[in-house]
Amino acid sequence: MPLKTYWLEHAWLGTHVEPGVALDVANDGRIAALRTGSPTPPPGAEVLRGLTVPGLANAHSHAFHRALRSTVQVGSGTFWTWRDFMYRVAQNLTPESYFELARAVYAEMALAGVTAVGEFHYVHHAPGGVPYADPNAMGEALIEAAAEAGIRITLLDTAYLSAGFGEAPNPHQLRFSDGTADAWAERVCALKPRDHALIGAAIHSVRAVPAGQLAAVAGWAEERRAPLHVHLSEQTAENDACQAAHGRTPTQLLADHGVLGPRTTGVHNTHLTDADIALLGGTTTGTCMCPTTERDLADGIGPATRLQRAGSPLSLGSDSHAVIDLLEEARAMELNERLSSRTRGHWTANALLTAATADGHAALGRPDAGRLEAGALADFTTVALDSVRTAGPLPRLGAETAVFAATAADIRHTVVGGRHIVRDGHHTLVGDVAAALAASIAAVRG
Repeated sequence: MPLKTYWLEHAWLGTHVEPGVALDVANDGRIAALRTGSPTPPPGAEVLRGLTVPGLANAHSHAFHRALRSTVQVGSGTFWTWRDFMYRVAQNLTPESYFELARAVYAEMALAGVTAVGEFHYVHHAPGGVPYADPNAMGEALIEAAAEAGIRITLLDTAYLSAGFGEAPNPHQLRFSDGTADAWAERVCALKPRDHALIGAAIHSVRAVPAGQLAAVAGWAEERRAPLHVHLSEQTAENDACQAAHGRTPTQLLADHGVLGPRTTGVHNTHLTDADIALLGGTTTGTCMCPTTERDLADGIGPATRLQRAGSPLSLGSDSHAVIDLLEEARAMELNERLSSRTRGHWTANALLTAATADGHAALGRPDAGRLEAGALADFTTVALDSVRTAGPLPRLGAETAVFAATAADIRHTVVGGRHIVRDGHHTLVGDVAAALAASIAAVRG
């Protein structure tokens, strides 16, 4: 007997939009059955008007960067000047203030249709690098914040050991460092997965983890069959420094130390050589594109089409949270490619939604999410088709409408494990998300 039945006015089933779909949720929070050809709601079913798609996966997040929104738009500069602002906020975080901020940020994600986040977490210790009484106090705060916001999290606990090639951490970075990869692994082993939380690993970048310690982080993830993420070739300056230090590109260095593979995701993958693209595709290493952050930080446009053709699965993230809108990330990936190539139509709407759903969840270690089918997690979100942005097109073009016209403001419902987290545009657990954001950001901005 199903715990609950939803009737979806229109449902995106991966290849097309189907009208009139009944979806049964079992007691374990998974989809028990999906029945098409249901023109009217079954008795007792909860009705979801609009286009329902699988829950969106935000595959790359730094929750505390949300406190930088707008502040960093004053004046000019580069990625490196932006980083100085980021360090100032990082210095003000405590486990308590980070919990409050992350809870509000994850609630904002739920309002935007996100049901799972990959949190690339590197603020581990107190200022000066002194461990908290619980060495994982900051990571535990993030896990609990996701639970209270009602979404799933993959905590990508990040090894961050140096300021650059052969350089010790600077004073700002002492909070991030465990000293060695072995000490990082010892700390991370104390983190335990929960129903809503998986534990993964991350290498911050080739500049932040010495080459001789890359294999230790990769080995930890391999032993646990956990997802492993890494910032890769986001900046040309890092590429040049890697060439000077090691005589090879960051991608080649990662390959030499066993980091690449199907459970690994390179974040950004912006400034790559032809050989880099072949290495990433040939090892089925994923690519997480974060277009709104990449354009906000003036990083450049990555070779997403070439990477996908080479065999690298694409996912999407909101990264620095200049905006939190996975529909915009999907749209921006296509539109960036149009600007770069001066041709249109590199991905269909179906392909872009797949990057935002199934492939994003797979990158976070949840291959059982991101699909509306029996056995999958009952995580889904509904996009309004009658707003000022989405009204007009035929419902069968709902995928195109969602990707190329809708925004996060058009998310009407978000359901996680069969439970309504967002209903009619309102968060059911956090309440006034805007007030929570304002208060928590004020507390850490300093």
